[in-house]
Amino acid sequence: MAAVEIFTDGACSGNPGAGGWGVILRYGETEKELCGGADDTTNNRMELTAVIEALKALKRECELTIYTDSRYVMDGVQQWLPNWKTNGWRTTNKKSAVKNLDLWQELDRLLPLHKIKWVWVKGHNGHFENERVDKLAREEAQRRCCGNS
Repeated sequence: MAAVEIFTDGACSGNPGAGGWGVILRYGETEKELCGGADDTTNNRMELTAVIEALKALKRECELTIYTDSRYVMDGVQQWLPNWKTNGWRTTNKKSAVKNLDLWQELDRLLPLHKIKWVWVKGHNGHFENERVDKLAREEAQRRCCGNS
């Protein structure tokens, strides 16, 4: 099974506002950068989208190490997701719908296709790849916000 490292980040200019996401996929010595965004979104949606887009870019089952600075994504996957599904995609109190439901459901569909190890990294703390994906995400948000090409 191929071992792939994935580094993800999301950014938003305003929250909500114009947003971007960035990804680095690394397989051995080969790297691929991906980025994209949305005009009216939130930081959490961009963090989720980065992981989703990274997983969608893979062509076969892989052994993944996903690095993220988003506790929202990591805690969501590792702690909250099973209960949300049990509760019919409602939060712990069973009264409120899960926010960003469309993205969580898409991520839930993609996760079982791979063996995944999650690694949290502190953002804006000199982690080389995290700084790179942060730059990709911020540049994409800036393009959408301010029309820079």
